[in-house]
Amino acid sequence: MMTSRSIVPQQSLGDVVVEDGKNVAKGRNRQVLGDIGNVVRGNYPKNEPAKVNHRPRTRSQHPALLVDENLKKPVVKRVAVPKPKKVAGKSKAVEVIEISSDSDDEHSLVVVQEKKATKKKSTTYTSVLTARSKAACGLEKKQKEKIVDIDSVDAKNDLAAVEYVEDIYRFYKSVENEWRPSDYMHSQPEINEKMRLILVEWLIDVHVRFELNPETFYLTVNILDRFLSVKPVPRKELQLVGLSALLMSSKYEEIWPPQVGDLADIADHAYSRKQILMMEKTILSTLEWYLTVPTHYVFLARFIKASIADQQMENMVHYLAELSVMHYDTTIMFSPSVVAASAIYAARSALHQTPIWTNTLKHHTGYSETQLMDCAKLLAYQQWKQQQEGSESKGALRKKYSKDERFAVAMIPPAKALLTGNESA
Repeated sequence: MMTSRSIVPQQSLGDVVVEDGKNVAKGRNRQVLGDIGNVVRGNYPKNEPAKVNHRPRTRSQHPALLVDENLKKPVVKRVAVPKPKKVAGKSKAVEVIEISSDSDDEHSLVVVQEKKATKKKSTTYTSVLTARSKAACGLEKKQKEKIVDIDSVDAKNDLAAVEYVEDIYRFYKSVENEWRPSDYMHSQPEINEKMRLILVEWLIDVHVRFELNPETFYLTVNILDRFLSVKPVPRKELQLVGLSALLMSSKYEEIWPPQVGDLADIADHAYSRKQILMMEKTILSTLEWYLTVPTHYVFLARFIKASIADQQMENMVHYLAELSVMHYDTTIMFSPSVVAASAIYAARSALHQTPIWTNTLKHHTGYSETQLMDCAKLLAYQQWKQQQEGSESKGALRKKYSKDERFAVAMIPPAKALLTGNESA
């Protein structure tokens, strides 16, 4: 059997508790353990209940604080207001609620509206007048024109080499000046610019009769000028140099080049077959067999594609380019890429296409309107001059581009804007 234990009543503070004749504990009374959470004991007088200050367990619940009645000062609670996010162009009103107590212990709500005013640019009278002037003159900002991907149609064509075409033309532009002829007229005692113009126009006629490719003509003129730059030629052999240069370029560019006998026949047998072949060897050895050069046609093919031209536009560009090759000053002063881009600009001006120079053309040619203006004005003047002389005699070039199959582009007058200051030249 379990023994019963005697119940000893609680003693006052300072008494000794006796259990079965033994001293167990000494000191003040102990309180029975209960809920120890958030219980704060204080040193209160004996037999007097403790005043408990019930504080909030969490700040989010926001219960009212018990304030001692003896305290007269109001209790101010600070409320943390989150900083509003910045939104450009808009101002937000933030409401802050503060709970305060006055001397009469009465709580009142005070709403404080805090407005953040965004700084606005002050509009001046001068800026208003400037904006109106630009709008009146049509100088207001327009949406930027997009660059057209001209190679997207050839993405599946392996021969187009779309992956490398930009690098190829970047290389052409970097080396084109190495194969340009120098100013050689002062070193040619028996020939002049007029003789060269007659020879090139005759080569255009021969080119049409044999129905050769355009690249053959431009390579022929390049070989002719490069040879004349380093070798003095007698007047009687100038046409022979042109025939041999045409033979070489035909072998290089054509599938079925004309025979030597055919070239002798078209020259009315002024030179024999042996003379033509001997001059061909002389030219090749002088030029050290360098025939792969960036001619005008190389750049024309790319720039015409960038201009998204129709048939009339394409014929107009070729007409102006061949006209420029005929003239000695244009060939010496400007590189093939500049002449090709200027032919595009002059053709678009003559055909009244707007805009004359697009961002796509600027991107693929690498030239701005300012850079092309001098050459374009010279081409327009040469076009105007040939039309003035056309009433007296028709040359091979004018006859070629006056046909309906080429849209008679030789009859189209040049742009008046490009002729300013050139009529009296």
